Amino acid sequence: MARDEEVALLAAVAGGDRTDALSQLYTRYEGRLYGLGCRLLGDSSLAEELVQETFVRLWRRASQYDADRGSVATFVFTIARRIAVDLWRRPSSRPFQPEAEEGQEGDVPADPVEAILVNLTVRDALDSLSDAHREVLELSYRHALTQTEIAGRLGIPLGTVKTRTYHALRALKSALEERGGLDDA
Repeated sequence: MARDEEVALLAAVAGGDRTDALSQLYTRYEGRLYGLGCRLLGDSSLAEELVQETFVRLWRRASQYDADRGSVATFVFTIARRIAVDLWRRPSSRPFQPEAEEGQEGDVPADPVEAILVNLTVRDALDSLSDAHREVLELSYRHALTQTEIAGRLGIPLGTVKTRTYHALRALKSALEERGGLDDA
C-alpha cells in the first residue's frame, strides 16, 4: 500500500503538484535523508543541504521515475547518493586531513550509500517475487537454513524446495537486472 501511495505521490509531482504531494514525500524521507547526510558527510549543515538538493532534483526529475525499475525509495536515495558524492567532492565540504601514505589501509573508501541502495534494490526485487519464492530465499539466506530444513519447516517435499529455490533465484536475477539501470536516476 505504501509503495502504491508513494508512486502516486511521485506521479502527482511529475504532473505538476508541487505542494501537497511533494510535501508528503518530504515528510516521509527528510529524516532518513538527513541521517544519511550526517553519517556520510559528518556535518549537519551539509546534511541539510543534501535534503534540500535531493528534493529540488526530485521535483525536477519526478517524470523520469519508472516504477518497473525500482521503488520510490530507491529513486530518492539514488538521487541523494549522487548529491552526497558531489557535496563530498566539493573542497569546502571536507575538513583538512593530511593525505594518507600510499598503501595504507583505507585507500579505497567504503560507500555506505551504495550499500543502502543495494539493500533497497534487493529488498524491492525480493518484494516483487511470489510469496512462495520469497519465502524459500529468505529462509535460505536470511535464516541460513538448508533445503532439508526449509522442507521440514514448510511441510513440503525437498524436491519442491529445490524447484522453488531454482525458480526463485532466476526470478530474483531477472528482477535485479530490471532494476540495474537505477544509476540513471
